Amino acid sequence: MTLEPILSADNATQIHLATISAAFAIGSWLMLRPKGTPPHRALGITYIVLMVISVISTFWSRGIAHGGFSFLHLLSIFVLVALPYAWVMARRGRMRAHRYTMIGVYAGGIWIAGLLTLLPGRLLHKAVFGS
Repeated sequence: MTLEPILSADNATQIHLATISAAFAIGSWLMLRPKGTPPHRALGITYIVLMVISVISTFWSRGIAHGGFSFLHLLSIFVLVALPYAWVMARRGRMRAHRYTMIGVYAGGIWIAGLLTLLPGRLLHKAVFGS
């Protein structure tokens, strides 16, 4: 494992990695802990802010498409739409819609997209596997 690919990456990629790492940690905590508590609400807002920053930064990261947008940017658009929807659903007391939307954001926006970063040729593959 080497940090060199990450340290030499552009600012947008570094912002993305920092915010998505924090969002992953907070999101994991939120998934495992009781819902509706003051810590859940406070960390939920923090999670949303981190995810929005992370998603916006992806629009300046275009390595997978050699300078253009890729299919992963469609996931970014989904997350940008889903996060405000989930927040509004929580505010309106529609917890089922909030829960499933946030599970979708967490599973798709963090886990699935994160696993795709480990494919050969991607930055995190180079950092983790050194090739």
